[in-house]
Parts: sequence; C-alpha cells; structure tokens
Amino acid sequence: MSNATTTANGAARGQLAELARLIARVVKGKEEVIQLALTTLLARGHLLIEDVPGVGKTTLAQALARSFHCSFQRIQFTSDLLPSDVIGVSVFNPATQGFDFKPGPIFANIIVADEINRTTPKTQSALLEAMNESQVTVDNDTHPLPKPFLVLATQNPIEHHGTYPLPESQLDRFLMRIRMGYPSRESEKEILRNHAGPVEESAPLMDAAGILAMQEAVSRVKVDESLLDYALEIVERTRHSEQLTLGVSPRGAVMLHRAAQARAFLQGRDYCLPDDFKRLIVPVFAHRVVVSSRYVSTQKKSEQAETILGEILDTTRVPL
Repeated sequence: MSNATTTANGAARGQLAELARLIARVVKGKEEVIQLALTTLLARGHLLIEDVPGVGKTTLAQALARSFHCSFQRIQFTSDLLPSDVIGVSVFNPATQGFDFKPGPIFANIIVADEINRTTPKTQSALLEAMNESQVTVDNDTHPLPKPFLVLATQNPIEHHGTYPLPESQLDRFLMRIRMGYPSRESEKEILRNHAGPVEESAPLMDAAGILAMQEAVSRVKVDESLLDYALEIVERTRHSEQLTLGVSPRGAVMLHRAAQARAFLQGRDYCLPDDFKRLIVPVFAHRVVVSSRYVSTQKKSEQAETILGEILDTTRVPL
C-alpha cells in the first residue's frame, strides 16, 4: 500500500472516529450499536433497527443521516402508504402529451424508513429493487438512485399491534439487524438531564464523495482464504441444522464478507481477523434464518435464532 493511500485511509478513520463520538453525544451509552451502524454504511449495506418504541431507534438513524453532507429523506411508514408514495409516479404532462416521472422520497442518499413494518407487504416490496440494485423501475423505465444509497429502517417487534412481518426476501436485503436495548442507569440519567431542549446539530463531517471513497477502500481490505472457509462452514451449518428451516443465503455470505472488511477498516486495519467475522455473525445472520416450529421455546423467535447461531459459532473451529 502506497504512503498516499495509507495517509488517506488514516484521515478517513479519524473522520469515522469523530463521527462515532458525535453520534454518541446524541445516542447515549450505545457505542457498540453505533459501531455496527458505521460498519453497515462502509459495507454498502442497509440497516434494520428493531426494538420497542422509545429507545432511540429513530434518533440513531437521524443522527447518522445528518452527519453527512448529502441528500436525506425520512419516510413514515403507515398502513395506508402506497408504493408510489415511496418510489414516485408518472404524471401526464399536457404540454408534451407524455408522462413525466415525479421522483418519490426514495431518491436520496440516506433514507430513514421509520416503522417499516407498519405498512402493507405491497408497499414494503417497493423497496426491494431499490435496496438490492440501487435503482427503481416505473412504467418499464429504470431510474438509478444516487450514490451512496443507504436505508436505515426501524421496526417495532412483530408482537406489537398493527405490524406486518417483513417477508424473508425483504429481510435478506438488510445487511444487519440490530437492537438498541434499554440504556444503562447512568446513560438514562444523562438523557433525563438533557431532555428539555432539542439536540444541537453539528456540521456534517463528510460528503457523498468521501463516503464512496471509504467504501472503495473497504473493498480492498484483505481477507485470508482460511477466514472465507470459516465463514462458509458456519453458513453451511445453518443450512443443515435441524433447528432451522431456512439457512443463510449466498447473499448473506457475501454480506458477512463485506461487513467483516468494513469492521477491519473501522478498527484501523487493512486485513481481516477471525474476530471481525465472529462479532458479526449474529447481527448479519440472525434475521436471515428461520427457526423450525419443532424447536419452539419460551424465547421470541428472533432471540431464539440468535441463540442457535451462538451455539453454531461456539462449536465451529476458529482458524489460527
């Protein structure tokens, strides 16, 4: 690696560290969650944040979105939201006697999809092409989305009233699913001290070009063959586990590879370690597997999937 590249990567990591610090001023006591969100951004992925209302899901998404000098849209998903409300619609133009495409809010660099599972499956499916191919097709015309493109979606637990579970095909488009969890006592006390006024917004730290440059640098992070074999061994075991009716897809394996590269870059390395894969197995894989009904426990299905993945992880040999 050239000295110029090393210097550029060092500056980028300094920006990322400052970014994490700024977000931590808004999202108290959730450093690990912030690191996972930044990993998703660097890996060109999309992030699903699942938890009960009021724990800071939307706050995290907005804090990350507002940290960059790029276009940003927030979409509040409701039961009456239509696909055209998200991707846009073709409108007849009398002057030209033709149809003009009016882009929807999906045409932005960073999308906050708030309470995504409160809308119908028809509207949820409007995001599939956008999240997978960074484009949308309306009336047989394909429209590219701006780059970088990141969807930060929040959802309430499926046990809550008025939710539509995301189908497996939709979940598979998200690189990670994470949970916020309740804050610690000290963090919550700090939230109470500062709840009276709005959070002070700081100037964006980087623009779209800076993000794209980091994403390109992440793709050059080296991954040893033994680590690829380790990841694929875990993937294979999810597909043959009696406790799971659906294992990890090839897309899931690709997502893990990209996420591990991003975590290594975030940690200041240009090579991956086994720990980069181990730490990401659960957030990257748990929402992609389906627990068999024969192995129902008192845990919620999402938590049960995490437990099963943890057992697979513990019994898979880690490369030296």
